[in-house]
Amino acid sequence: MSNKEPEALLAEQIEYYRAVASEFESLSLPGWGGPEVADALEVFRPTKDVLELACGAGMWAERLLLHATSITAVDAAPEMLARAQARVGSASARFVRADLFSWGPDTRYDVVFFGFWLSHVPRDRFELFWSLVDACLKPGRRVFFVDDAFRTPEELIEGESSSTIQRRLNNGTAHHIVKVPYQPANLETKLASLGWSFTVTQTSGFFYWGAGGRARPG
Repeated sequence: MSNKEPEALLAEQIEYYRAVASEFESLSLPGWGGPEVADALEVFRPTKDVLELACGAGMWAERLLLHATSITAVDAAPEMLARAQARVGSASARFVRADLFSWGPDTRYDVVFFGFWLSHVPRDRFELFWSLVDACLKPGRRVFFVDDAFRTPEELIEGESSSTIQRRLNNGTAHHIVKVPYQPANLETKLASLGWSFTVTQTSGFFYWGAGGRARPG
């Protein structure tokens, strides 16, 4: 458990991503999931109307538009949204500033995508987050996500059992954020308990991806 109040921790997480926007690529894991994830997303083919949650600097939005008819990209950090909009620059993309823990969709989508976001959802909000995903998704449609469980020893300020870590900007400023180290098999089971059917695949490196949707009645 974190020593910080949950709302304060989530507010600090947003502030971190606002502050890190200008140097985000230099502090990210290299490869953005690597060729294995890129190939998996190509096979998945996120077509028609796509929603991206926590779009960050827009790298995934750019890839999603290779197949999507339209994309709605949501993020809480205006600095990240500005970078995403500058990067994508497409009339087919709509950018929305919103905190995903209080936001709700105004329509439903054919695909919901999120990259490196699920691990930043606190454990006690996991079910609430997946209720949001469900509310965003057209019946019978699909979800794809990519993430990692990588946490450095320097980040583990509260020990390995805690999902609160500390990250620093290039200028040394420290921020506390959420980072839950999910393992693919456990994540599949956890999602199944909520009525989802996912295959979660570990890459040969740090990353994993999940593809699936609502489980069909037996």
